[in-house]
Amino acid sequence: MTFEQTISSNKSLQRVPTGTPPEEVKSIIDSDGGVIVQGLFSKQVDRLNRELDPLLANWNEGVKGNQLMEEFSGRRTKRMTQLVARSKVFREEILDDATMLSYIDTMMLDTADSYWMNAAQIIELQPEEKAQLLHRDLENYPVFRRYGPAGPEVMCNCLVALSEYTEEMGATRIIPGSNKWPDFEDHGSPEQTIAAEMEKGDALVFSGKTLHGGGANRSRKPRRGMALAFAPGWLVPEEAYPFVIPMEIVRMMSPRAQQLTGFRSFHNATMGGGSLWQIDYLELADQLGLSESMAPNA
Repeated sequence: MTFEQTISSNKSLQRVPTGTPPEEVKSIIDSDGGVIVQGLFSKQVDRLNRELDPLLANWNEGVKGNQLMEEFSGRRTKRMTQLVARSKVFREEILDDATMLSYIDTMMLDTADSYWMNAAQIIELQPEEKAQLLHRDLENYPVFRRYGPAGPEVMCNCLVALSEYTEEMGATRIIPGSNKWPDFEDHGSPEQTIAAEMEKGDALVFSGKTLHGGGANRSRKPRRGMALAFAPGWLVPEEAYPFVIPMEIVRMMSPRAQQLTGFRSFHNATMGGGSLWQIDYLELADQLGLSESMAPNA
């Protein structure tokens, strides 16, 4: 561990109010790796929870898969996806929220004209869940580790507190400044982390280059969060939304929400790239009978 890394790990996370200009938010993320946006979804959080409570009450803890994924995902953690289909509040008020996306734009639009919602999930740590392995979200695409801080932003995240989000309850732990470490094979240590404690409705917006992980839940209450991850349009998302969102719901979504979930083609004209995710080289939205094709960055 270098002296620079020791200093960076002792920093606290900066907090800004909702509506802070995107360029200010981006400056903090570039410096620290992440920032807490206070009250980003404070108007929606209680109604969202009411929709999800009945589903989560009977949801299984842990995931099925190889041993590494089972360990990484948390054996005492509930993870629920398909939020677009399962929550009206999510698809109508959160998915294409203009303020949130203005912050995501600053990280995603440097290398792509548009981007995917890579994954949207509820993550509810149950009491006695242990701390998660520290990781960078870009490791979904491990080839990008070799480029370190100079590489493109291939993942970013908006993590929303849906319950009390205290250190004792397992608040997400983060190493500020780890987005600038020269060696992305270095995963730091738990001693370098700080807890991203938040109020309900606050959001931690952070780079995919930043080391983080769920904390240990030492309380008697579940800690609930919602993670919205985004990736450039030229990468394949984690969730195959076109196969799980009914078309009757898609037709009620905004053009941008349709694009985020894979119901519109990807056009990289600004960067001199081609168009992707088409049918017979035609705009996917036209083939699906949706509204007229969306212009880049619409």
